[in-house]
Amino acid sequence: MLLAIENISKAFGDNQVLNHVSFSLAYGQKIGLVGANGVGKSTLIKIIIGELESDGGAVQLAGGAEIGYLAQTLSGTEEKTIEQLVDHALGNLRAIEVRLRTLEVHMAQPTADLDDLLAEYSALTEQFERRGGYELEYRLDQVMAGLGIARLARNRQVATLSGGEKSRVGLAALLLAAPDLLLLDEPTNHLDFAALAWLEDYLQGYGGGVIVVSHDRQFLNQTVSAIVEIEEHSRETKHYAGNYDFYAEIKAQDRLKWVESYWAQQEEIWELRKMMKSKANTNVFARAPRDNDKFAYTFKAEKKQISLSRDIRSAEERLRRIEEDPIPKPPKELKINPEFDPDALVSKTPLTASQLTKSYGGHCVLNEVDLALGSTSRVLLIGPNGAGKSTLLKILAGREQPDSGDVTLAASVTVGHLDQEQETLDVSGTLFDAYRGARVGDWEELKAELLGYGLFVYEDLHKPAAALSVGQKRKLQIARLIAQGANLLLLDEPTNHVSLDVLEQFETALLEFPGPVLAISHDRRFIERFCANESRADVWEMRDGNLRRVTEKVWEA
Repeated sequence: MLLAIENISKAFGDNQVLNHVSFSLAYGQKIGLVGANGVGKSTLIKIIIGELESDGGAVQLAGGAEIGYLAQTLSGTEEKTIEQLVDHALGNLRAIEVRLRTLEVHMAQPTADLDDLLAEYSALTEQFERRGGYELEYRLDQVMAGLGIARLARNRQVATLSGGEKSRVGLAALLLAAPDLLLLDEPTNHLDFAALAWLEDYLQGYGGGVIVVSHDRQFLNQTVSAIVEIEEHSRETKHYAGNYDFYAEIKAQDRLKWVESYWAQQEEIWELRKMMKSKANTNVFARAPRDNDKFAYTFKAEKKQISLSRDIRSAEERLRRIEEDPIPKPPKELKINPEFDPDALVSKTPLTASQLTKSYGGHCVLNEVDLALGSTSRVLLIGPNGAGKSTLLKILAGREQPDSGDVTLAASVTVGHLDQEQETLDVSGTLFDAYRGARVGDWEELKAELLGYGLFVYEDLHKPAAALSVGQKRKLQIARLIAQGANLLLLDEPTNHVSLDVLEQFETALLEFPGPVLAISHDRRFIERFCANESRADVWEMRDGNLRRVTEKVWEA
């Protein structure tokens, strides 16, 4: 066994994050770690790598096993070159290589204690070979090419790289180190389709254990054989022996049972209250006796009264037990309902852009780009990292100005912009402050509106927005988008950081949205659904500052 997690618990103040979490991982096994935003996935990983201490339980790692961790952001490496970063990641592997050479020298000495030296040499050789030490230079070229960064000069400083390039370099360094246990936190966020396919193939043949935290459903399908979910309410783990599709099917069945059980309980509550009211209003002495035997009449009436009282007490007790631990109401399905009727846009062009240009430091990002969105347009925008896709959306949303060119919106258009980097989200107050923004109205009604989406619970409303996780901030962005009532959507990687518990619902809400949509995405499952209606969906590619329509399904490569 490579890793054993036994009854790990962790609380921060009154917030119980993990509760008796347990699972195990064997060499060669790949597990997907999933759960709602904020349930403790990152906390668990930090406990595994020793960055945090648990309140109880134990983490047991096989003797001599190495752990490699890929965080969502690469930090503390700005001053290093790519070559230095890789060498740093290979530190233990390099140290093993140096020790092997030292042992070889010692074993050549006539006075050497060969038994001890050979034992150590054999153990280190096995570890060095298992982690690919003998093919290191070949693997370096292979990994850099596979992740699409072979073109980067090895002496280039990490600080000069784009965010996507930094992420890929960090992933390359980790894969080259070939630790026994790989912990990957959202490894697919900055990968194009070719790099995704390469990484999936690489991990399928990886000899060590892998724990992946990812919202990329296709990636989970291709790489893991089991799902471990940290349950949102109990904070305990549930195990599913299959890939993401198997997990999703079980979760859908569970939700159906939840809905059925909730409404069955609501009907029982209604029946109990109806019965209690009916019996409480029953007057057993309302009818006059049919004969003059008043004693028998009174006896029967009193027996009936006792029976009624017993039935009422029994119903009250049953109702009390239900109300002590009721089945929570399932959140309603997410809907993005525009305040404006999209039919009013028929024969109009809600958005047009002409001759847009934009450069940064002499580098041309947009080169006289033209586009137009019709009243029912659904456009998917793809292209390599750094091609200018996000810049184009920011200009269309009015968040950034072009160097030249114009953007024209119809008078009736309200734009909903979901930016990837969360730059437009004001996190100066509480979560509720950030949701409410400049809106006026009854605070309690706005709180009920927010809670009705099922994205947050009441205790979340007063949390500092700045302290929310990236995923929780994404859910806050989604809530604001829904409340905005926009009739034209500009979406930059809409499924990024969205936990699997709400991803399918949000995706369905986007697909049912009746107005025009322009979306940037690398999420292959989202793309498949978004482009399912080929008569309505267009795919455009941004490359070298130009926009062109494509017909081939490059995401299936």
